[in-house]
Amino acid sequence: MDMRPLKQFLALADSLHFGRASELCHVSPSTLSRTIRQLEEMLDAPLFVRDNRHVTLTHQGRLFQAYAREALSRWELLRHTLSSQAGELAGEISIYCSVTASYSFLYDLLSDFRLRHPRIELKLHTGDPAEAMSRVLAGEEDMAITPRPRSAPGALAFKSLTRSPLVFIAPVEQAPWIPATPDSPSAKQWQGVPMVLSEAGLSREYADTWFKALGVAPTIYAQVAGHEAIVSMVGLGFGIGVVPKIVLDNSPLAERVRVLPVKPELPHYDVGLCVLHRQLKSPLIQALWDEVEER
Repeated sequence: MDMRPLKQFLALADSLHFGRASELCHVSPSTLSRTIRQLEEMLDAPLFVRDNRHVTLTHQGRLFQAYAREALSRWELLRHTLSSQAGELAGEISIYCSVTASYSFLYDLLSDFRLRHPRIELKLHTGDPAEAMSRVLAGEEDMAITPRPRSAPGALAFKSLTRSPLVFIAPVEQAPWIPATPDSPSAKQWQGVPMVLSEAGLSREYADTWFKALGVAPTIYAQVAGHEAIVSMVGLGFGIGVVPKIVLDNSPLAERVRVLPVKPELPHYDVGLCVLHRQLKSPLIQALWDEVEER
């Protein structure tokens, strides 16, 4: 069975961009357009509304998106079950994580697994860790390396990989807006300090809670996706940031920033692997899940 049309449709439905979707599927934009037209002809329904600038899903397209995800999931489950009965697992697992996590965890996590299961294809997608959990919940990824939220959704299983403190970082060079005594903070000290923070996610939640307890609204210089960009902007002298220390330890720009000994300290970041409970019915997903030792 050729499942490529469904995979190409889902790539376009997720990205809403013909160029990005065609690159992801390793086909030309014209081939992708032809696949979508053929699906629309078979279904006798429009799946997308497209013009020169925008691509959007129609109501029929959203219904077909749910069907396509379920069909691919069931097909992969059947294929993995049959291959496991034959004695060797084969198939594909998609993993989402931040750039830092990709070189902090993946080698140790996957090196032995690849030797034991050479027919399993691993697809890695990197991006903002704040999006990791929602991508797994939406069925866009099989697994993700993500910080454990304050309250984890019941549909998700989570295994801890490491814990990392959240730290305030400032430029190495002194600036008049850097608090002189961060170990004894006051609202006056932090009023007007330019902050470079994540757009969303656990680090942003903790930072907002810290400022609220201090009784001051943070002055936001920039909101960025991904902690790596925060280190860059702080190193350039744009403000003070909040990042997991594991990001700082692995950053090529670590020497351009310094950790401020801020009190009270922010909570630790519990970083781990998450997956939908129902996905663990797949022998393929279960094999990788069993590989992970919780710490």
